[in-house]
Amino acid sequence: MDRLSPRIVAELLHHEGLVREAYRDSAGIWTWSVGITDASGHRVGRYRDNPQSIEHCLEVFVWLLTTRYLPAVLAAFGTHAPSEAQLAAAISFHWNTGAIARATWLKRFLAGNAGEAQSTFLDWCRPPEVLPRRRCERDLFFDARWSGDGGVLLYDVGKPGYRPVNPRRIQVAPQLAALMAAASEPEPAAFSAQDSGPRGPAVEPLPPAPPRRSWFERLFD
Repeated sequence: MDRLSPRIVAELLHHEGLVREAYRDSAGIWTWSVGITDASGHRVGRYRDNPQSIEHCLEVFVWLLTTRYLPAVLAAFGTHAPSEAQLAAAISFHWNTGAIARATWLKRFLAGNAGEAQSTFLDWCRPPEVLPRRRCERDLFFDARWSGDGGVLLYDVGKPGYRPVNPRRIQVAPQLAALMAAASEPEPAAFSAQDSGPRGPAVEPLPPAPPRRSWFERLFD
């Protein structure tokens, strides 16, 4: 598999949290949605005291996964075509660690040493609190055992400290399904890059797309 699916995104969300307005993380860095900062290329300061819809939070999250994380993971797999479960586990690992290119477990798996790969997957467990997630990713990669149920922890923002508070689990499966289905919709006749407005992902206007590619696919170029 070489692209995201709603199930893959839902699996990541199961391990993460979602905040609809900008907050300060543990290091004091302004953050928004699913752990997104300005380093992503999307300016999150605009969301201070400005909560966004769940749909917009997910849209930018999927954009970032598709443009930054999916290519790196596919490159790390090389000529191996991952299953949906393997791709989901690897993207979750990379989103959390940023280390897919140097992960020993993946190198051993690609070399045909699945047993060694499975045993070294849990080497990436610092801080210790991440161990349950690593176990879930390992079980998903090697045994196709999914954890996600279409839910995510949604947080409020406590002020004046701007810290995430009051987590509660909500279902986002319908929003995800609609977002991913949009990739197969035909392009609106009058659409232009500027039509996305100031709330869209902070990317440069896109060039005209080749035939048979939807406006949603072009957003992820």
